[in-house]
Amino acid sequence: MPLLAIETTCDETAAAVITRDRVVLSSVVASQDELHARWRGVVPEVASRAHVERIVPVIDEAVSRSGIAKTELEAVAVAVSPGLVGSLLVGLAAAKGLAAALEIPIVGYDHIAAHLYACRLAHGASGIYPCVGLVASGGHTSLFHVKSPLELERLGGTIDDAAGEAFDKAASLLGLGYPGGPWIERAAVGGNPKAHRLPRPLANDRERLDLSFSGLKTALRYLVRPPGAPADTPPPTGQRLADLAASFQQAAVDAILAKVELALDRTGCRSLAIGGGVTANTLLRESIEQLGRRKGVAVFIPPRSLCTDNAAMGAIAWERLARGENDGLELDVLPGTDRSAARRNALRR
Repeated sequence: MPLLAIETTCDETAAAVITRDRVVLSSVVASQDELHARWRGVVPEVASRAHVERIVPVIDEAVSRSGIAKTELEAVAVAVSPGLVGSLLVGLAAAKGLAAALEIPIVGYDHIAAHLYACRLAHGASGIYPCVGLVASGGHTSLFHVKSPLELERLGGTIDDAAGEAFDKAASLLGLGYPGGPWIERAAVGGNPKAHRLPRPLANDRERLDLSFSGLKTALRYLVRPPGAPADTPPPTGQRLADLAASFQQAAVDAILAKVELALDRTGCRSLAIGGGVTANTLLRESIEQLGRRKGVAVFIPPRSLCTDNAAMGAIAWERLARGENDGLELDVLPGTDRSAARRNALRR
């Protein structure tokens, strides 16, 4: 029998039905992009209220599409960390209610580990573990030594903005839309990535596996609107826009690649797995593959549909169930989740 997975860590309301063999019978995602576009960042209160409105219809749709009845579910899985507390609580409440009504186990899972588990869904388990794992998204940019699906040792990560957050802010500076990643990628087509010398913060630091995107964002800001320029300076257009977008995108990807390569050297891993919304970026995906070929490392990249937030990656809950683990209805959101970068992204604007 399958399980139902629920994902509400940030601004996507998602549910999926997955069999024990990791076959995804259905996956439904309700995006909130249009709700947050006016702020060019996620507003936590808006996100949680939208989850309340959408969670039951999304679950019902996922079950309907799967072709099974709710009474056939074996367990309910739900992301419990990290994320926005208000958003997480909506998913948790729905999961608890369903588990109690059906008298089936409830299993909490880690959102970050699940992003990397998307590679397991797409490619199977053979050859992945142990590996270096990169999670790059709107709220997270971190590197891990992944010994198994449930054993992650954090190696390093961003000390300020997450990569996706930096893309959002860069898009705003360039007069583009939200979310920023796809807009930057489209604007960069035809642009010269060497047109502007933008910094790759910490890329040459071989001592630590930390990343930084704040300085890169600030450098772009000074190119778009130099100090002393009027506040109403219009955003760039035409070839200048393309060159700025391409230069920013290349700098961000180069900064990530430098730390991924260092992590591979440090750990000696012969496999690399990536996940998170930013890993849907074409330049990053192609550059990661090139890095893998150059170093003789197997690279595992999920399809774009499994990079952005979704509930199918909640299949990781089967790993806990296989160990005989499950959580009772006292399951709660883990502490510290309200420090999500997605929240900072909105509040800093």
